[in-house]
Amino acid sequence: VQLVESGGGLVQAGGSLRLSCAASGDSFSINDVGWYRQAPGKQRELVATITTRGTANYADAVKGRFTISRDNAKNTAYLQMYSLEPEDTGVYYCNADVFLSRLGALVEYWGEGTRVTVSS
Repeated sequence: VQLVESGGGLVQAGGSLRLSCAASGDSFSINDVGWYRQAPGKQRELVATITTRGTANYADAVKGRFTISRDNAKNTAYLQMYSLEPEDTGVYYCNADVFLSRLGALVEYWGEGTRVTVSS
């Protein structure tokens, strides 16, 4: 299974971006999905999570500005980001717990990240 993020880029403060995380592979299903970010010189931090049923949780820093969603039919998760701030700059990673039918087990996967830069 592979997770591929897209949608990052350079945006001015106050702008918006929509990140996508698409999963591909054989005989799998996605459970919980999370978006993380890592700013330069800082540790990776949790931004938002969404369960299979669509229950979302957010870091305090992004509440009210970011929305996580998913399309289970497309095996894709999204992170809609509004009112972006320079502090939101970083590499955004998708994380998912994936059930692999061939193993009969949950395996954690990470994407390679997509860079978001917010200019002031």
